[in-house]
Amino acid sequence: MSSGQTLLVTGASGQLGRRVVELLLESSETDIIATTRTPDKLADLAQRGVDVRYASFDEPDSLASAFAGADRLLLISTDALGERQRQHEAAVDAAVAAGVKHILYTSLISADDTPVTLGPEHVATENAIAASGVSYTFLRNNVYAETLIRALTQAQSMDGQLFSAMGDGKVAYVTREDCAQAASAALADSFDGKRILDITGPEALSQHDIAELGTSIGSQPITYIPLPTDTLAENLVQAGLPKSVADLITSFDAAAAQGKQDKVSSAVEDLTGRKPIHVADFLAANLPSSS
Repeated sequence: MSSGQTLLVTGASGQLGRRVVELLLESSETDIIATTRTPDKLADLAQRGVDVRYASFDEPDSLASAFAGADRLLLISTDALGERQRQHEAAVDAAVAAGVKHILYTSLISADDTPVTLGPEHVATENAIAASGVSYTFLRNNVYAETLIRALTQAQSMDGQLFSAMGDGKVAYVTREDCAQAASAALADSFDGKRILDITGPEALSQHDIAELGTSIGSQPITYIPLPTDTLAENLVQAGLPKSVADLITSFDAAAAQGKQDKVSSAVEDLTGRKPIHVADFLAANLPSSS
């Protein structure tokens, strides 16, 4: 690899992180560092020249050496609900100490104005990065289109009933692939200022729209059944989900109902040079047909 900027991806054994690394290998000639709590899972990437390093955000002392030598760092938000602010702040501190010049962070659409229960942790992380003095890119990802596969598959198993508390709200669903493509491109570019980018799909769709797509693609009639937020949360708990998870799911629905997820941006195309994937195309390729 070349002697250009060294790029680092945290959480590289996760689906998003791994895909970002793979894209960098395909398109970039620079050095790549991938950090993870499970280096063995990235043995194949190490064989392709990636510098795989152990790092745990719960072990701050492990981060300084893990981040050493990186010029640009992609901080992928962890999945530890309630612990992420502490974890992310430790990562930001270590990045600054290691001399990282630019931090990119996978945040949440409308992070600073949303009822989503994850919002405060994302805002706290953005604030920590902004206060660090390092230049930054906040990638405010919208809801993954992949969540629709689970929702529609479940609807197929429930007599075609698609339950949601989104009302008539719309969401500009974006695929994980487009998020990875955007993150890879932003990490590899030379931008050294401060920017906040909304990473969205090409159109905003309501649950009525999703039901229609599920009907046409899945070969089974799907009907959208709107529910009050409290009722949906109660149903999820009765189905066996922890209350915190039920509250998280319904908070996303509330955000959609309030119009916090319907913005369509050009960021994916601006960064990658190609248009993001339409939900209809994604579902056609990934939604199982009903039996």
